[in-house]
Amino acid sequence: MTYETKLQRASRRLLAALMVTMGVLHFMAADTFASIVPDYLPWHLPLVYVSGIAEAGLGVLLLSESTRWLAARGCIALFLAVFPANIYWAMHPELRVAGLPAWLPQPTETALWLRLPLQLVLIAWALRFTGRERRLR
Repeated sequence: MTYETKLQRASRRLLAALMVTMGVLHFMAADTFASIVPDYLPWHLPLVYVSGIAEAGLGVLLLSESTRWLAARGCIALFLAVFPANIYWAMHPELRVAGLPAWLPQPTETALWLRLPLQLVLIAWALRFTGRERRLR
């Protein structure tokens, strides 16, 4: 068992909540997510559902002390797996997100490029829970 500060525990729970929320959103707005899956990938809707299950499941696993290291590694793998799709979207800003409410504008090209470093932030965040943090200090 590793010692976790209150801030670390809160951070892990926040990442878990984010993962579960995004996973659930994959089911609530499946067509929206499917609309931005790159054309070179088949089965857009099934991929959205699989990634939603993965996100929600990893989020739940992050909550347990005994599975957080595995979940954190899974989150890192997921963030790396979707990174090429994010690059694809940034390179094709003409792709339109289906099902956005009328008050919410389509993302700008700048926003699409600025969100790419967010993947690195998410990877670094998940890395904190892999059990490697003691060796990285």
